[in-house]
Formats: sequence, structure tokens, C-alpha cells
Amino acid sequence: MKERIAIIDGLRSPIAKANGKLNDVSADTLGAIITKELVLRNDLDYKQFDEVIMGNVAQPANAANIARVMAIRAGFPQSTIAYTVHRNCASGMQSISSAIEKINSNQGELYLVGGMESMSNIPLLYSDEFRNLITKFSYSKSIIEKFELLTTFRLRFLKPTIGLISGLTDPISGKIMGITAENLANEFKISRAAQDEYALNSHKKAQKAIEAGIFKDEIHPIMTKNASISNDDGVRFNQTIEALNKLNPIFERVGGTVTAGNSSQVSDGACSLIVCTESKAKELNLEPIGFITDYAYAGLDAHRMGLGPVYATKKLFDKTGTTLKDIDLIEINEAFAAQVIANLEAFKSEEFCQKTFNSSALGEIDESILNVNGGAIALGHPVGMSGARIVLTALKELKRRNKNKALASLCIGGGQGASFLLEI
Repeated sequence: MKERIAIIDGLRSPIAKANGKLNDVSADTLGAIITKELVLRNDLDYKQFDEVIMGNVAQPANAANIARVMAIRAGFPQSTIAYTVHRNCASGMQSISSAIEKINSNQGELYLVGGMESMSNIPLLYSDEFRNLITKFSYSKSIIEKFELLTTFRLRFLKPTIGLISGLTDPISGKIMGITAENLANEFKISRAAQDEYALNSHKKAQKAIEAGIFKDEIHPIMTKNASISNDDGVRFNQTIEALNKLNPIFERVGGTVTAGNSSQVSDGACSLIVCTESKAKELNLEPIGFITDYAYAGLDAHRMGLGPVYATKKLFDKTGTTLKDIDLIEINEAFAAQVIANLEAFKSEEFCQKTFNSSALGEIDESILNVNGGAIALGHPVGMSGARIVLTALKELKRRNKNKALASLCIGGGQGASFLLEI
């Protein structure tokens, strides 16, 4: 990259379990609340921003190009352009890299980026049969035609398609995301006990972080008609291994190991970041919370999409000359416990890396620096937001620990991975 890209500041909402406390708050409203607060806290004029770029996966029908809708609702003038990006779970990261590409091609200097998702509001869809019936009925010109159409109606037409399930089912592999986690559990021989133990630790770390007030400087409370929400509500305080062990597999009912307890939570949330060059930050007299050194995306077999972090990190390390020994902190999005554990195994496996990359192993990840405040299993995974969230969380934690470099990475449905190298 031409010069380091500064993250001036960032802010996120609390993450709420889907169909829960943020059920009545749309994705664009969530994004607007967080974005407005972030701009005001940094004493910036909306007109100083060249563009707004936001990630979102399940774009609502009533807010096409949701980034533009969000921007206007947040207070940006009509003259500020905006667009939405979508790279599944890496949509929040894609917003950052899209801004970097624009900065490096001299199209702008100051960008508002991030991600937002209301998984609560992913709709139920009519069946194709019912949709076609309604369409034909609306275009029919006579009472007789309408009556004849009505006689073809069957109750089964009313069975809806669940949009959330469709969105979490990969059309390339034909499998719901949880099956890809089962694939990795089988490939790397990851036991149910190991997955539940990983999930338990995620909740313990998140509980400890909340009790210590770790997230207070990155979360802005959200007011709803019923309450004020200031903490991530998916964290199960005092979670036990016994409670996790009682849960049944949900993707492979017979012989499976992936449960609701060792998978990420379906959630609502938004995160916004202010991005510019290091020189622009100095010009504006702004103190960045950190910098993006570089990033990489990688593609792989959709059936093993959970290995995206090792693929993308290999590409990033080759690009930058970085090694695991240089990294002080790691955030890997916890789509599934099996998926994170598989990456830990793949990173250190000479056999895997030789076969996959024709290289030696990347090295063993020190788990004491991995997802130190818990991850998506405990906190939740609003898919359009998470990429931006782990960048913000990693930079904040680097500063708290007075450390220098972090790796933020996640797997991407459809068979991709993303990795960002961060520093302060």
C-alpha cells in the first residue's frame, strides 16, 4: 500500500440475539445511530467525508442500497455518495478495503465504513407457487379468470421459505453453513468435547470482559421503545460444560458434533469506522486508534469454507513478509468452534501446508492471544457487521495491552477467507 491507512476511531452497537432486544430496530437505523454518534464524537463535519461504504448481507427490500439510506438517516448531506458492499461474513472488512482502494487510487481521502445487520428482520418468503398465483391473479382481466386461478390454490402454497435458512445455505456447495463445520470436524478429527470446551471458554472470556468493562469504549447503547441496551446479550454468564453437553447436534442429527452451543449466534448489530491515510489524520489533527498495514482475501473449496483464515493469512504473510512470531494478538471470527479449531490445526500442520500451499507450516497459534475477549460463539455474529467488529476490537485490545501488531481474520460463506494485518 502507498502509506498506512489510519482507523481514526470506531464504534459499535451492543450485539443482540436475533428476534430479541433489537428485533424492532432495522439495520439502517442501527447503522445510523452508531454512525452519527461516531462522527459527532470526533468533531468532524459530515461534509468532510468523501463517501460512505457499508457492508450488509441481507439487504432489506425497503432500503435498497442500505448504505445510502443509513448515511442520510445519520445526518450526511444529500451530496455525500454512498454504496453497499457484500462479501458475506467479510462484508464489514470489504467496506474497509474498498475505501483503501479508493484512497490509493486518489478518489478520496476520508471515508466512513463499517457493517450492519438485522438478522431478526430477514423475511419469510412466499413459495414460488403462491407468488406466481398472486402475479397471475393481479394481471387477470375478468372475474372468470380470477375464479379459475383461485381454484388452483392449495394450502401448501402458504408454506414459507425461511429467508435466514436460505441465506445460510451455500448455493455452491448446496449445504447449510453448519455442515461445512461438520466437514472440518471430520477432516481434522475434532471431538464434540473439544468443541464444547472451546465454546465454554469463549463465554468465560466474554463474561470476564463485560464484567471488567472492556467493551465500554467501543459500544454505544441503543435505546428501544422498551429498554436501553448497553451490553452484548448473547453471553451466557456462568456457562457450564454440562449445559453445553446436553445440546443435540443441529445439522447432522445422527453422529454430528456441531450444536447451537458451539456455533456462532444469529444476531443484530452495527459497527462504524472512520478511515483515512496517516497523512490526512495528521492534517485533521486526529489521533488514530490504529492502522491497517495490509490485507488479503483468498478463495477455497466451499465445502471447507471454514478454513478461509489460514488461506487468507498465508497470502497476507507472503505479501508482507510477516510471520506468526510478529503477531501480538489474533481475532478469528468464531463461526463455529470446529472451524476455529480446524484453523489452529491447519496453521501448524506441515502436511496440510505442504499439500495446500507447497510450503512449510505457518506456525502454532498461541491460544492465549486468540480472541481474548471471547468471540462470536458468545458475543454473536451479525454477518454484515462482524468483519468491522473484529478489526475494532483487535485495535482497542492492542492499545489496552500496549502491543503493536494484530491479525484479524474470518471465514466467508461460499469458500473465501479474509485477513487484515493491524498495528498501532
